[in-house]
Amino acid sequence: MTDKFETGQILEGKVTGIQPYGAFVALDDETQGLVHISEVTYGYVKDINDHLAVGDDVKVKILNVDTENNKVSLSIRATQEPPKNRSNNRKNRMPEQQDNENAGFNTLKDKLDEWIKQSEDRQGTFRK
Repeated sequence: MTDKFETGQILEGKVTGIQPYGAFVALDDETQGLVHISEVTYGYVKDINDHLAVGDDVKVKILNVDTENNKVSLSIRATQEPPKNRSNNRKNRMPEQQDNENAGFNTLKDKLDEWIKQSEDRQGTFRK
């Protein structure tokens, strides 16, 4: 039954059932596989029903074929282009550092002097 399918194949299938953990997809009249919820699309999927419904035609990639247990693991996400604006690199999310000598962290002593001066300026404003 699963002998005609190989890891890496991309096929068309039809969603036959949905569970909180994933969707069952018929690959042919005899074989169906499971698309785990994490393989539905890029990003977090809270409710699989927001993405798939029974009867939907989907393109899937075979991730694994377990011939002993007649199980086929599938992915819809693997057939999609990854989002371009998504960055896994932490440095891209950090603001650029300035190249002047004031860049970096101020010491508490420096900030304390600045805060005292601001406080004195405010006190002077209230006394007038």
